[in-house]
Amino acid sequence: MKFSVYQISRQGGRERNEDRMGYAYTRESGLFVLADGMGGHPEGAMAAQLALQTLSAYFQKAANPTVKEVPEFLSSALMAAHHQIIRYAAEKGMLDTPRTTLVAAVMERGSMHWVHCGDSRLYLIRNGELLTRTRDHSYMEQQAHLGRATSHINRNILFTCLGSPAKPVFDLSGPVQLQQGDRVLLCSDGLWGTVKDFEIASEMASQPLEQAVPELVEMALKRGGPRCDNVTVLAMEWETPDEYQTTRISTEEIEEGVFASTIQSGVPDPTIEDMDDEAIERSIAEINEAIRRTAERNS
Repeated sequence: MKFSVYQISRQGGRERNEDRMGYAYTRESGLFVLADGMGGHPEGAMAAQLALQTLSAYFQKAANPTVKEVPEFLSSALMAAHHQIIRYAAEKGMLDTPRTTLVAAVMERGSMHWVHCGDSRLYLIRNGELLTRTRDHSYMEQQAHLGRATSHINRNILFTCLGSPAKPVFDLSGPVQLQQGDRVLLCSDGLWGTVKDFEIASEMASQPLEQAVPELVEMALKRGGPRCDNVTVLAMEWETPDEYQTTRISTEEIEEGVFASTIQSGVPDPTIEDMDDEAIERSIAEINEAIRRTAERNS
């Protein structure tokens, strides 16, 4: 694989930045993840960090060097991240649980699958045009999709997320066959809340990633003003030619079994250990059992 990647996170007018992002890759597979810890609930940054760690741990186990069943991997990893947050809250005796949104993509074999829960978004831009983007799990987006008025609805009100006592709702998408020059952008709502979709597509198509992404972030911060939300972006360009990008990554020389990641393995609280193999296998078994029961009901 050959791709360029650029990531940036800027704190807006909030007390802390609870957004987290990162990517991991093997010789033939790449994982890109972004999570936005939710305000109004405790330890949003921890929820986002646990989500990234869980997906990274799953990816390290599954990508040998590719993921056999990408949709199943994404759904299982997302649910395991949800369980990990719930378990953390239970161990701490918390009355309210940490919560986070999540968007993640896996790219391999020249195609991309992605999953999202909440209102962190994925944009796919091709030939200067917005090919597709995720649809938020918010009441505003739900009503807009039905053609109803949304002026009276707070865009920040979501009907699902990771860490909530209710089982999370998530959408799986893909596969989309990637073409040279395709650009993929994962972002928190701090970006799209003030920057329109067509502006994101136009900016991403007109400049190299290392110029386009910072300019989009600065645009969002300026428009958001003193109370601007945190703005976090992780962007990738597929099969970037050698001469065009300084951020280009080639996995051709990576040996079999090697795993690279920008996702931190530790968490801010030293009393919480990383998820061990037994916990991962238990979560996988729970998801597989749920899938089996669903299949039996539908047969």
